[in-house]
Amino acid sequence: MTATLDFPLPPDLSAHEPPEARGLSRDSVRLMVSRGALDPSHHHFSDLPELLAPGDLIVVNNSATLPAAVRLDRLAVHFSTSGQDGTWLVELRRRTPRASEPYGGGEPGEWLPLPGGATLRLVGRETPRLWRATLDREVEPYLRAHGVPIRYSYVERDWPIETYQTVFATVPGSAEMPSAARPFTADLVTALVARGIGIAPITLHTGVASPEKNEPPYAERYEVPASTARLVNSAKEGGNRVVAAGTTVVRALETAVGANGRVSAAAGWTRHVVTPERDVRAVTGLITGLHEPRSSHLLMLTAVAGRTALAKAYEAALREEYLWHEFGDTHLILRN
Repeated sequence: MTATLDFPLPPDLSAHEPPEARGLSRDSVRLMVSRGALDPSHHHFSDLPELLAPGDLIVVNNSATLPAAVRLDRLAVHFSTSGQDGTWLVELRRRTPRASEPYGGGEPGEWLPLPGGATLRLVGRETPRLWRATLDREVEPYLRAHGVPIRYSYVERDWPIETYQTVFATVPGSAEMPSAARPFTADLVTALVARGIGIAPITLHTGVASPEKNEPPYAERYEVPASTARLVNSAKEGGNRVVAAGTTVVRALETAVGANGRVSAAAGWTRHVVTPERDVRAVTGLITGLHEPRSSHLLMLTAVAGRTALAKAYEAALREEYLWHEFGDTHLILRN
């Protein structure tokens, strides 16, 4: 893989709490706009209808976030992704005073007692970080009873699960929030539709992130409905933009696009990784958050924006003190 951007990220640029706790509405977060070689411009997310044109299409992820972290006395189990064989990918993490950190222990066949009398069995390692495991009961109902949202150390306290849902969340399954769509509100969606900007859903259930290791993404469940495929193809044929609300949407659409650039209905598990070496064929724009240095997401952003434009945008974000992570500010990348 081509190397990603590397830069120092000051700790005070991490969003430690949702904007609502700072007295802001969701759509009041800042929005930086990149347009190729032009200097980035600076707005608020509520300005989005004026930044797009009638006939443009925004594709959103309708996956809802699960309370996917189960806490024991010394460990936490982060439930990531269900498999077709009934197993789940899980990450074991050591609890710390602030949140948790990677835990390298565990053995194949080991049993872990969980709250509520449940038992988790480690089957074998899937990656150096993730285990394939089984729970002795249905996972999603168990998480709703005993789980909490996954939280990393830059978020200073727990927040209710509703804080981690987007306005589009209707299909439960994500371990972590598809956060690029968090700033959308019902009023903003109404304003977009009134301007003639379409909104269409896909589903991609996000797994657990790797904030300490910056690993490439692994297989995730997705679905691109036939109706969304038709809307994407129609927008492109009409010369309008197709803007993905999040890297998860890019991954799903780029999995479903053919060599001719047309998107088809598709579903299953995707291992597709978008890099600068693979041209982006389905989307012409991307709404995203600000990503950590060296993260694999920056490869995707480079594929959409170009290396020079992306570097210029991140220099501006650091200079203007944009906020990073799921409760932070946003970035709109437009290819045309």
